[in-house]
Amino acid sequence: MELILWRHAEAEDAVGGDDMGRALTRHGRRQAERVGEWLAKRLSDDWLVLSSPAKRAVQTAKGLERAFEERPRLGPGAGPKEILAEAGWPRNERPVVIVGHQPTLGEVASELLGTDDALSIRKGAAWWFVAKGSAVQLRAVVDSEVLEG
Repeated sequence: MELILWRHAEAEDAVGGDDMGRALTRHGRRQAERVGEWLAKRLSDDWLVLSSPAKRAVQTAKGLERAFEERPRLGPGAGPKEILAEAGWPRNERPVVIVGHQPTLGEVASELLGTDDALSIRKGAAWWFVAKGSAVQLRAVVDSEVLEG
């Protein structure tokens, strides 16, 4: 199985405690477009794209320019177990992109890589994992700032 963890891009600060309604900044929209374009060139049509329902995650997912599903269980505060369950890891026959939030995506990455170290996925970045039997490989890390180059 293949799994991409894509952290939402840079977003505005919460106003009045509305964390779910935070939109991407102009810079965040560019981050989502760059990473989305990079991914689109490499993903076949069978990939399932799942997003947190938070506005910033939905806007990031739109950077891929393909259909996606919003899943409430991927929202802010979700735990690694919920993320992996939504993805069907490691037995899903379809490859999956999850668009979500820190620190949870970093916790999932730590679990997949078998490390106790806390990992942080940068805003707008995507980490691509592949499960081969009981082994997990990190295929790529895509950072929008590097793509801007």
